[in-house]
Amino acid sequence: MTEGDIPEGLALCRSAGWNQTAADWDLFLQLSPSGCRVAVDDDGKVRGTVTTVRYGDHFSWVGMVLVDPASRRQGIGIQLLREALHVLSAEQTVKLDATPAGREVYLQLDFADEYPIGRMQLKKVVRDRVPDTHARPVTHADLRSIVEFDATVFGADRRPVLNAMLKRAPQYAFLCEEDGEITGYCFGRMGHEYAHIGPVIATDPQTATALVSAPLLNCGDWPVIIDVLHHTPEWLQWLASVGFAEQRPLIRMYRGSNAHPGIPDKQFAILGPEFG
Repeated sequence: MTEGDIPEGLALCRSAGWNQTAADWDLFLQLSPSGCRVAVDDDGKVRGTVTTVRYGDHFSWVGMVLVDPASRRQGIGIQLLREALHVLSAEQTVKLDATPAGREVYLQLDFADEYPIGRMQLKKVVRDRVPDTHARPVTHADLRSIVEFDATVFGADRRPVLNAMLKRAPQYAFLCEEDGEITGYCFGRMGHEYAHIGPVIATDPQTATALVSAPLLNCGDWPVIIDVLHHTPEWLQWLASVGFAEQRPLIRMYRGSNAHPGIPDKQFAILGPEFG
């Protein structure tokens, strides 16, 4: 994939109802300039895409498996996945977030389930439902400490991705501290259809709710999505109380050793299925 393919990648996103923007495609190519692929027909038209991202030597990520609706059921999706795995053949661990239908394909490629995730949607923020928060805006000076904390919880260093999120949408980046120590942080971005909050990393559900409250108050009339882990009922109940409802389930999966699983109990929401 090259920059010239981005318009066709965006067209596939729109036909699938996905939220990504040109900025997301640009970031994939910055992170992995030779590791993203397109499937093209005899006329050179893009019929499918897949992206790969390496997170240091800990694990890599597969995302953006898209196929033109008119070209489905021709084996293009599985061919793209095999190509991505070929690109990442030297990696000890490859991860992705799958839909239930996609999971059946990934199981055939030796992926295993890790834990469930649910995409939740808020059609419109009702400000009276969102509590006051002690979270403060993230600054560039905070990034070093955030990246160190994040590497332990996520399982790998993803500084370039977090830096990109902060540059793109500082209005959604917030931090909580106690006695000078980080207790949590969140980022977010604007998509084509929704504001997307995530990741949300926190030591406890109370901190997670404080963090998410802050960007919600900056979303205006935009609908909001968040991809949440299911490990804490209190967290899910709070999201429901401010108006979030589950849109669709996802399953985090891995192939290989999974030697760096991070700390899922401190991950309250992911950055997104395309990035992890």
